[in-house]
Amino acid sequence: MTKNDLYQTALTILNGYDQYISNFNQVTREIPANFVHRDWKALQENHKKRLRLYKDHLKNIVPLCRDQLGERLAHADSWKDLKSLYLEKIKARTDKELAATFFNSVFRKTYPGNSTQEALMFVEAPFDELPAKIDTSLFFSYPARDNIQTIFRKILNDFDFGAPYYDLEGDITFLEKEVQQVIFSRYPATSETITQVLRDIFYRNKAAYLIGRTFLGKKWMPFIIPFVHNEKGVFADTLIFDPNIMSGIFSYTRSYFMAPIQTPSQTVAFLNSVIQHKRPYELYNAIGFNKHGKTSFYRDFTNHLRHSKDDFVLAQGIKGMVMTVFTLPSYNIVFKLIKDHFDPPKNMTRQQVREKYKLVGLHDRVGRMADTHEFENFKLPLHRIHPELMQELKKTVNSLLRIEGDTLIIRHLYIERRLTPLNIFLEDCSLELARVVVNDYAKAILQMAQANIFPGDMMTKNFGVTRQNRVIFYDYDEIEFLVKMNFRAKPKPETYEQIYSSTPWYEIGENDVFPEDFKRFMIGRSDVRDFFIESNPQLFDPEYWKEIQTKLTKGELIHAYPYPESMRFRSEEKV
Repeated sequence: MTKNDLYQTALTILNGYDQYISNFNQVTREIPANFVHRDWKALQENHKKRLRLYKDHLKNIVPLCRDQLGERLAHADSWKDLKSLYLEKIKARTDKELAATFFNSVFRKTYPGNSTQEALMFVEAPFDELPAKIDTSLFFSYPARDNIQTIFRKILNDFDFGAPYYDLEGDITFLEKEVQQVIFSRYPATSETITQVLRDIFYRNKAAYLIGRTFLGKKWMPFIIPFVHNEKGVFADTLIFDPNIMSGIFSYTRSYFMAPIQTPSQTVAFLNSVIQHKRPYELYNAIGFNKHGKTSFYRDFTNHLRHSKDDFVLAQGIKGMVMTVFTLPSYNIVFKLIKDHFDPPKNMTRQQVREKYKLVGLHDRVGRMADTHEFENFKLPLHRIHPELMQELKKTVNSLLRIEGDTLIIRHLYIERRLTPLNIFLEDCSLELARVVVNDYAKAILQMAQANIFPGDMMTKNFGVTRQNRVIFYDYDEIEFLVKMNFRAKPKPETYEQIYSSTPWYEIGENDVFPEDFKRFMIGRSDVRDFFIESNPQLFDPEYWKEIQTKLTKGELIHAYPYPESMRFRSEEKV
């Protein structure tokens, strides 16, 4: 194969990436019109369509590359040259990190053995660092010579949502009051004060978000303004300065934002200055470039391995029937492997479990389901695997393991953020905190229900608690669409035989659910159990679940606010 032939293959891969990113941007550009027309169903469909694009384009490109490479497909020297040619083509691009990730995907789908090799692909890309200087064309700037009211008036005039404001003057008054109370009461404005707002509007579900920062008190003060749109028009819903709430808006438990981003690394750099404790890979995920987020995570993880010494160990909590889960104590991630055989009463297949995880990846996670990344042939240093963990891996997932020299290779796994299992959290926390958390547990279940997700197994061991004491669901093997479930009240026994029957005397269908039974297993802690049941009666009422089903079957999208509803400027306005 000549260098010219390899050049053609490099062009094939780059053209595939260009087609992907063009279609990605085309779908994204449809979102503002969805917001304008309040076509929430179309918005959700566009979200799913955009998520599928990457794999769809890979399917088209990989066969072409195989044909072009022919017998050189497995030759390392050909891939070294191909990588070098590709690097020359992309090094001047503003999205070169995403283009390199696309090359990696083609390589792993094409090169025999699905290997990860630095010499043949972009494992440690030289251009993955965020830019030190943020391009000023990325944002609008508002200097301190204007008063707060004037600045907000300019901001709202600069951003055209395509629909009239419901109450522009009211928005300005609310926003000014919030700034005066929260910020200027502590940090008076000076001649150095300047406000910057990203030009891109970030859309998700029924809301649109403006993201900015104000230089005040010798530091940048980040803020987010969510806007919603109902039949009266568009209006500012609140103003957020709390870094914890802002972090939650960009959380791994929420769907990806839809924004017409021109230079991803620049946008991530700006976001990184606003939400400072988020890693770059988390922000790439949040703005929809989850495949590069996966690449960036892998680089972050391998860098951490080089600078740490602790062993991989089994994750805390009750061992699952479907998954074997382990972690590295010094790194805030768990690794989940589907077992070779499932413990009774689980009777599903490995492929069915993978389909459940795929469902969650495409669905609206409403801040209550952890995002995952799927990896194949994941390499770990063998000497860092604790003997107890290795014993468990060989016993439960041996078909997924391969040892090559000093490396353990895992054929397939998922990664998720590590959380404290709710059942363990409740063992040690105070009564006051336990009450807060169990109520959030109930809220998590109902918010998932409103997003058409029924968790299936709702035991506390399948939920985790974040550092902000927010409850998140992470065990997906039994999830189902809520509209498919049949919620029933339990029939009342009428005969002696029915009263004392050791097994149900009534017929139970495959998707039948009896909410009153939830009381028996949801909370085991005795000093919290009665409080939980009394505080959340709707959980145990089949009619309440049916009401949610009725709304969903009518096509209603129930908006889950990613901030406390008490913060809303107009709590009476529904969207």
